[in-house]
Amino acid sequence: MSEDAPLVLIVEDEPDLADLYAAWLSSDYRVRTAYGGQEALDELDEQIDVVLLDRRMPGVSGDEVLEEIRERGLDCRIAMVTAVEPDFDIVEMGFDDYLVKPVAKEELYETVESLLTRSSYDEGVQELYALASKKALLESEKGSAELENSQEYQQLERELEELRSELGETLDSFGDHEEFVSVFRDLEREADVDPFEE
Repeated sequence: MSEDAPLVLIVEDEPDLADLYAAWLSSDYRVRTAYGGQEALDELDEQIDVVLLDRRMPGVSGDEVLEEIRERGLDCRIAMVTAVEPDFDIVEMGFDDYLVKPVAKEELYETVESLLTRSSYDEGVQELYALASKKALLESEKGSAELENSQEYQQLERELEELRSELGETLDSFGDHEEFVSVFRDLEREADVDPFEE
């Protein structure tokens, strides 16, 4: 394994599951595993590119680990990989993607690839991805009445629209970037958001 390969930190309190994820990813990435929240905090450093983070763990929870990563200002992408069904509280959380267990090998691998691709974009575009992902996730989990009655969801929609407006020129410059457009069109289909629309 090349020292230049991206580093993925897997945080999962079920050792067998953590080791399985590590086995799935280890042919293409450097992998570290942490079998709990405190161990994850001890493993965090500037080398980590992607964190796959369980939410519900004894002791230090995944939510607390997520907060600590953001407070430390570490430049890594984070996917929650959890059995906790997403609720409106996710709007305020600083993750980039959210997978609900059970997770298949292909889905996990594609998520890591997507997060690494996002790392190459500027902060505003990364935030746009994260917000659109949250919107798509909530729309897949909640009914239209729940969405309409949720202040968090309404705020998310406003933030998405404001950010899309702010990033207008930046997004236009990505117009020919096939991978970016393709990934965002997938999110658009799920979340009914089109960042390229005037």
